[in-house]
Amino acid sequence: MPLSLDNGKDAIPTLTIYKPAKPNGNAVVVCPGGGYGGHAPHEGEPIAKWLNTLGLTALVVTYRLGTQGYRHPAPLLDAQEAIRQARAMGLRKVGILGFSAGGHLASTAATHYTSDCRPDVAVLVYPVIDMNGPYTHVGSRNNLLGDKQTIALKLNLSNHLMVNKDTPPTFLMHTYDDTVVPVENSLLFAQACAAHKVPFALQVYEKGAHGVGLGSASAPETFEWPKACAEWFKARGMV
Repeated sequence: MPLSLDNGKDAIPTLTIYKPAKPNGNAVVVCPGGGYGGHAPHEGEPIAKWLNTLGLTALVVTYRLGTQGYRHPAPLLDAQEAIRQARAMGLRKVGILGFSAGGHLASTAATHYTSDCRPDVAVLVYPVIDMNGPYTHVGSRNNLLGDKQTIALKLNLSNHLMVNKDTPPTFLMHTYDDTVVPVENSLLFAQACAAHKVPFALQVYEKGAHGVGLGSASAPETFEWPKACAEWFKARGMV
């Protein structure tokens, strides 16, 4: 059953918890994509079930959206509360994983946090990163910021500019063929991690349209990223 994260009259956002058969004591908060205007189903429950196979508890957050009248920082507050709830459940390491606009949200949680909601690791899958430059996904930016798009706010949410030495280790995946969210978004974040000595892994596949989720039959190489991420989780002590 989804758990309400707030006491608002609209009973959103929610957090749906998926427990593995053999939990290892660690968790990942999952942020589906959807341009801050929806929640892509294939980037929610299927991801949680994959994480369960690794022994990880998964928490899928249906964060508030621009199409519901919510703007920044509402989605960030929802993701942060999901991390706190995971820790309140007694789970040790808590990571965050997001796709597309959900990847922007995950990268925001990884670069804008207080001590009680810093994720231990971040996984960013074809993420929106740039909010001010030429690689912006305009739809995500408009839904997140509405009509309050100051230069200062757009720069603050261009999360490659917010990376510092305390940013959690990060795994990134993108495809060169992505025409919706250009690969430069992941490259900018990876470059920032390198500059600040933040451990990171970067998987870029030549083929694959935006939104491949766990992999696409039209771009078989993209099925490799969950395997690579699982190995990375192992190296980071998550599994």
